Amino acid sequence: MAERLAKKVLIIGWDAADWNIIHPLMDKGQMPTLEKLVNGGVMGNIATLDPPLSPMLWTSIGTGKTADKHGIMGFIEPDPVTSDMRPVYSTSRKVKAVWNILTQKGYKTHVVGWWPSHPAEPINGISISNFYKRATKPFGEPWPMAEGTVHPKELEETFKELRIHPGELTEAHILPFVPDAAKVDPEGDDKGLQAVAINLADCSTIQSAATWIMENKDWDFMAVYFDAIDHFCHAFMKFYPPKMNGIPDDRFELYKDVIKGAYRFHDMMLERLLELAGPDTTVILLSDHGFYSNHLRPKVLPKEHPAAPALEHSPYGILCMNGPNIQKDEQIYGASVLDITPTVLTLFGLPVGRDMDGKVLVQAFDKKVVPDYIPSWEEVEGECGMHPKEQQSDPWAAQAAMKQLIELGYVEAPEGDKATQLKKVQDETQFYLARVYMHAHKYAEALPVLEKLYEENPDVARFALKLASCYHILYKLDKCRVIIDKIREGMAQEKDSPQAKQLPHVDFLEGVLLIAENKPRRALNFLKEAEKSVPHLPNLHIQVGNAYLKIQRWADSERAYIKALAIDEDSAVAHHGLALAYLRQEKYHDAIEECLTAIGLAYNMPLAHYHLGEALLKIGDFERSAQAFQVCVSLSPGNKRAHQWLVRLFSNELKNPELAAHHSKFIEERIKGTITLVSGLPRSGTSMMMQMLKNGGLDILTDEVRKEDNNNPKGYLEYEKVKRLHLDKSWLGEADGKVLKIVAPLLFHLPGKYDYRIIFMQRDMEEVLRSQQIMLGKQKAVDQNAFPMTLSEGFKKQLEKAESWIQSQPNVSVLYVNYADVVNNPEEQAENINSFLGGELNIEGMLSSVDKQLYRNKANPTPQS
Repeated sequence: MAERLAKKVLIIGWDAADWNIIHPLMDKGQMPTLEKLVNGGVMGNIATLDPPLSPMLWTSIGTGKTADKHGIMGFIEPDPVTSDMRPVYSTSRKVKAVWNILTQKGYKTHVVGWWPSHPAEPINGISISNFYKRATKPFGEPWPMAEGTVHPKELEETFKELRIHPGELTEAHILPFVPDAAKVDPEGDDKGLQAVAINLADCSTIQSAATWIMENKDWDFMAVYFDAIDHFCHAFMKFYPPKMNGIPDDRFELYKDVIKGAYRFHDMMLERLLELAGPDTTVILLSDHGFYSNHLRPKVLPKEHPAAPALEHSPYGILCMNGPNIQKDEQIYGASVLDITPTVLTLFGLPVGRDMDGKVLVQAFDKKVVPDYIPSWEEVEGECGMHPKEQQSDPWAAQAAMKQLIELGYVEAPEGDKATQLKKVQDETQFYLARVYMHAHKYAEALPVLEKLYEENPDVARFALKLASCYHILYKLDKCRVIIDKIREGMAQEKDSPQAKQLPHVDFLEGVLLIAENKPRRALNFLKEAEKSVPHLPNLHIQVGNAYLKIQRWADSERAYIKALAIDEDSAVAHHGLALAYLRQEKYHDAIEECLTAIGLAYNMPLAHYHLGEALLKIGDFERSAQAFQVCVSLSPGNKRAHQWLVRLFSNELKNPELAAHHSKFIEERIKGTITLVSGLPRSGTSMMMQMLKNGGLDILTDEVRKEDNNNPKGYLEYEKVKRLHLDKSWLGEADGKVLKIVAPLLFHLPGKYDYRIIFMQRDMEEVLRSQQIMLGKQKAVDQNAFPMTLSEGFKKQLEKAESWIQSQPNVSVLYVNYADVVNNPEEQAENINSFLGGELNIEGMLSSVDKQLYRNKANPTPQS
């Protein structure tokens, strides 16, 4: 058993807490408790998941697993008895939470207010559900507590008395949040003071229960969840400075301090929790996501978008850890909400389940920690404090919480008959599931879910766009285009339809699709069109930057990424794109800075580490360059180029032959070779393409046996062994990392041990036959346009067979290039080819290979007399 690193662990959840609000308050000394916690421990961003919906996220925090595994899929679910909609229950969770595992191991465990946790679980300690805090009756009337709110049941009366009703709060409680509260007419339409009172009473009730437990009961583990920051933000972030356009001056002045007040109040509650916990406790304070507080705040939430308030959530929350064996005053990187449970288990010296999706935050510890693992805690038998599977939940108890969700705007009020509502919720739940799959890179699992949703709801633009995006990621580009075309058809027929409002997003998606199709110049046309309507979308400018990178317009790409960062300075992808733009302009120090910023925001970006290594190499910092490449291959073991750089660095500059041999052996044994092929029919332009790739900087495999002649004055660049490929494949390793010409009929004989990138040349069949006949000395047949029909049909069947083979091979990617397009528009075609092959070719060199004078055998020339 591993060493136990913590005597006690306290988890404090502040839903939606964001460093962008906290840092200015700490700098002014207005959150002294949190500042002390941060300075004495580690802090950093914590990445959220998609969709950023709190019940799903806090269950992932508590289990270390994504929602497709833990089963909590949104805010509401059908009651198993009545089929009425109710808030999601703890009985819907399919796996053990960390408190169940600790219960199973005999630890005293308390959980207060976690979302969702109703009905309270029978753990080894006290469990108080998320139904506990909200007042369901007017002040002065009896306020019943829902059945199952408290475990053990004998403590119900104790915790009933600890609750705080909003009606108990006085002016003195409200004034720190709204100093001019007296200006609000209590009988008027402005319900702002009421919202402050409700949220303040809610979090105070949770604090009251948590402190009573800590004062009166022994504990090893305690988890306390506060949702008030999220609720304060949804109600009052529109009044947070700087003032947003459209906000009345008087209301801005009235409510501008509410958000700051909410954070400062949480800091005061934190002080008491830490005092009761004591210095020997390891404290983990975190949020599940952030909350936009700047110009990214949505001005209007779309009514047709269920759970629209989640659009106000930002992708990074806060994380702070403090306690014994935790580093002091350090920042950690790459944390995810999935990492909390694995880290807590390691703190208790317990193994992590290999079926958990999170990792242990080993960088937080002040010494080397090697976690233990078991296959799954689900396979460990014994009492763990979960509900019996057959337990039914009380639908009555859910009504107050459901009303709260409707008021917050997370859930639509019921309409129509029950079956219609149920179908609507089922569809939305399936959409959330598809988003979970896609966020976890399980695109194949997301696809059938999205296809079914689209089939049943073809007019729901969100479903259509997400399906098209999934097709794009899976490289099913033809199907992606079909969806885009259907959306455009719908827009043309109904210009005022919900789909029509999505036109800029369709243009954006088509631009992304064209980049994937290696048509970056055309992609820019659509992206620029989308920019006219939605210039505030950072991802739009990122894709513009990506397109400019593909065509090697480095300065333009730099400007696009800077635009994206002006909108969202915390976009790791934009920082990485800007780093690459700087790198290609030889601004190495700027590139290093941007790579480090990107990594600081999102550590698990292997290409950011790769380009950091490349930039450090350029300035001669070989030690740090090797470290960056090593991180890259740890995150992406199949990155062959990173391994190759490490072989070079350890062989030469760093003089470590053992590590050089290790990476060399890894390449040889674990990474497939990649061969670039130029293919097509004879006389379809394959020789011209070989010359373009050679002058573009690629290594060509040729033996120069076949010399240039009048038919091909620039040379054939062929390799004699190709002719015997159907008999002998042993030599093919010579082509690894190089370019090889191979005619279409021989493609079927390629072995599966390599990955192939094929540039397949296409040319008008009449031109191909004309050129072949001239090459064979049959000028008379050419003059008479007398080509054997059987030859043409035979070539067409060869092409069909080749295309069918290409489509059936998982290790083959292909770019079809038309010979006439290259001759007539060489720059755009060279850019497309460069994009397909990774973006590092010399385009000017490629263009030097294209000679329009050699386009001598065009179709349908004027017959000679």
